[in-house]
Amino acid sequence: MRRYATLVVGLALCLSVVGATPAAASAQSTQSDCSFPMTVTDATGTEVTITERPDRVTTTNPSAAQTMWEIGGREQVVGLTQYASYLDGADSRTNVSAGFGVNVEKVLETEPDLVIAPNSSAGDVAALRQAGLTVYHLPAATTVDDIREKTTTVGRITGNCEGAAEANAWMTQNVDAVQNVTADVEDRPTVVYPLGSGYVAANGTFIDALLTISGADNVAARNHSGYPQLNNEVLLQLKPEVLVVTERTVGIVNEEPYASTTAGETNATIRLRVRDLNQPAPRSVVNTVHNATRQLYPERYDEAAYVPRSAVSSETETRTAAPTVASHSATPTETATTTGSGPGFTVLTALLAVLTATALVRRR
Repeated sequence: MRRYATLVVGLALCLSVVGATPAAASAQSTQSDCSFPMTVTDATGTEVTITERPDRVTTTNPSAAQTMWEIGGREQVVGLTQYASYLDGADSRTNVSAGFGVNVEKVLETEPDLVIAPNSSAGDVAALRQAGLTVYHLPAATTVDDIREKTTTVGRITGNCEGAAEANAWMTQNVDAVQNVTADVEDRPTVVYPLGSGYVAANGTFIDALLTISGADNVAARNHSGYPQLNNEVLLQLKPEVLVVTERTVGIVNEEPYASTTAGETNATIRLRVRDLNQPAPRSVVNTVHNATRQLYPERYDEAAYVPRSAVSSETETRTAAPTVASHSATPTETATTTGSGPGFTVLTALLAVLTATALVRRR
């Protein structure tokens, strides 16, 4: 477990530093049309030329696949990784996963016009380009603003600008709605999200951003950044009132040092889906902020706070109507507060796999 958590956190730290330069990000955000050909600069500083709207897109990480589904580009996707298998219709696409990372030969077999490689796939980019593929490498995303930028970029390079605008509007309206629920709350519950072996999610992470939006006070973020490993004494000093657990880590509330915290003594947890916490994309944001706020503030939260996709117009992002996109459930998936045993990490396994692969190509 210690080696597992160490590798996971190592990747998380890398995710926070591999990103586009401010100039590149600014240049990307200013081009909002979907006209082709286009030349854009990606997170590696490479100019990527896309001559026409790509009919065949392969994604090397589930966050990119989720984004393509959200913006109406799912029919363009011909290849994705095993960790995107939850997406409706994903089983009809080619699984390009290798034991670790992606298999370049499998990606080649999908004959993609464009490969979208999110930040955690940094180690795959060079090999894919050497194979002659057009690859766009996305920067790290640690805030909702980063997600908006990424969604806009993916929409633009795949010819789905209007769908991207609608997805961003949907996400933004739900974030605003959740923040309104707790806008006047002064005494916010203190929380910690433990990853195992003393590692926690702290400041400057996607997870911390979502917890903050949900009205939580992530005490690990007060004096720590990234995914630090804290000793038992420091963890006890944090005195979290609530632990954030996932479907595989519910038992950690009964393990030391957490069992001796206020959260452990009162068995106070909120349960979120690990997939949503580790895939920076619109649906993950909406699901997490609603599910966390519902559990943290049951007396305040009203299901009417959820803004369904059908009620959203892209006019807040563009002045043109958005195309039809993949449907969503009426409300974000609700996860109950439970207890159990056997801490583990499902989507974090994907991060572990990518970490090990990228270690072979100098990045770790």
